[in-house]
Amino acid sequence: MAALRSALFLLFMIITVIPYAVACLIWAPLPLKWRYRLTVGWPRMVMWAGRIITGMRWRVKGWENLPDCPAVVLSKHQSAWETLFLPAYLPREVCFVYKKELNRIPFFGWGLALLRMIPIDRSKGRDAFEQVVRLGQQRLDEGRWPLLFPEGTRVSPGRTGRYKMGGALLATRTGVVVVPIAHNAGECWPRNSFVKRPGLITVSIGPPIETAGLDAEEVNRKVQDWIENEMRQLNPERYAARE
Repeated sequence: MAALRSALFLLFMIITVIPYAVACLIWAPLPLKWRYRLTVGWPRMVMWAGRIITGMRWRVKGWENLPDCPAVVLSKHQSAWETLFLPAYLPREVCFVYKKELNRIPFFGWGLALLRMIPIDRSKGRDAFEQVVRLGQQRLDEGRWPLLFPEGTRVSPGRTGRYKMGGALLATRTGVVVVPIAHNAGECWPRNSFVKRPGLITVSIGPPIETAGLDAEEVNRKVQDWIENEMRQLNPERYAARE
């Protein structure tokens, strides 16, 4: 039954993303604010379909921690679920820091490219990060929140990837706070798994971490400490056997 529901969910995503991508091209001349609101309608639909078809529900802890100021959002990365949920439901426009090559993906990549986020040209090496800082500052000035996954790649529940410095460096270089986010989406939408499992996903938003007077390593350590400690609260059974 779970496999059938997952197949129906995948079919829903396929048959909706193509017309939505075409629509993105049609409304490309509109102001970015309008385009963003229209475009995140698709991940909202996917969240709805995931709940109705596969039983993936969610709740959010810590909405009150979201600041009304410029911020860099650093999130745990377990699945594709959070890449859809966060831009759809965070109160400000978010802009992913992502590999420029993703813009070439038909339909999905085209829509991503039209939202003026922060693509990285990794072939430029160290200069790529300076591009991230420059574009990140521009996006912050526009009232948007850069969103990064410091582990870089999806990690399985109960595991911790190496927290890379990019997000902390961006926050310290631009002088803004960091918002850490923990979640256990991998319990329902496992990494590299076709089958989606019913259950309750908890998204936990931490208090903003001030970066003034701290270097990037200190900020990165604070982010990792909060997220990983919170993960142990969300799913202690995943960590008990490892510690």
